[in-house]
Amino acid sequence: MRYRTLLFMTPGLAMIMSLAACGSEQASSGSGKTSPTASGTTSVSPATGAGDGDKITVNVKASAQAPAKTWTLSCGPAGGDHPKAGQACASLAKVKEPFKAPPKDQMCTKIYGGPEVATVKGTWAGKPVDAKFTRTDGCELSRWNKLSPLFGDVPKVR
Repeated sequence: MRYRTLLFMTPGLAMIMSLAACGSEQASSGSGKTSPTASGTTSVSPATGAGDGDKITVNVKASAQAPAKTWTLSCGPAGGDHPKAGQACASLAKVKEPFKAPPKDQMCTKIYGGPEVATVKGTWAGKPVDAKFTRTDGCELSRWNKLSPLFGDVPKVR
């Protein structure tokens, strides 16, 4: 009887311990310090992160072979020919490094979000931008979703 209990209990304990170790590195602030005055609420200004003269060009395709829909966007104040410039600027302001690609060694789920492709070029926060966004795995899908207003209504494949 004791061996049967041990037989069922050991894998269960191993699973519980491994699940306890799961987490997200993105949940930490990176500094290792917590602020005692943090209220848990955040307000975002569309101009945050954008500097004078910052302008980006966004190309969005329904697939790699489809024709691109192109917009220009500037923030602070929101402008350009982007159909939802204010929302796009707000989504950029919420993300610390909106155009940073996931690290090459980061593990990503194999969740396919679709064939859509977007490229962003120009200047943001005084720095040159040349970024590509896809929906090919969990990491790329997460990046896309965080900035989804930037990509507007994705053109449909015909």
